[in-house]
Amino acid sequence: MDKSLGLIFLLICVGLVGHMTPWLFMEKLANSKICADKDCSYVISMAQALEDYVASDCRYINLRRGQMIYVFSKLKPAEGAGVFWSGSVYGERYVYQMGVIGYFPSNYVNETHVFQKKTVEIPTTVSSYLLLFTS
Repeated sequence: MDKSLGLIFLLICVGLVGHMTPWLFMEKLANSKICADKDCSYVISMAQALEDYVASDCRYINLRRGQMIYVFSKLKPAEGAGVFWSGSVYGERYVYQMGVIGYFPSNYVNETHVFQKKTVEIPTTVSSYLLLFTS
């Protein structure tokens, strides 16, 4: 009896949280991307932020002017779309070196060093992104 009451309580809580948390599916940013390998696990290049960039949602990363970014992939845009790269930013101090990965506009950075000249083009596989908005 206690287990069934606990299960009912859990289902009610999950249902309430599900209704209180707004969500939104986001479209893909591109249909293909350029990477150093088929898993996009190797760094293509190093870039430096030319100016500050404030991320618009959880898919993107904030950039600070002068900050170094490891570039893992470059999205191939559809006609008329912006060009985004994915990468990881690192701070000047060890405590900030968390390796946060996300997208950023390529026109906010200057590519300073290319590690991998030979690249592969692979399709992006996720058809949509789920964003949870919490207050």
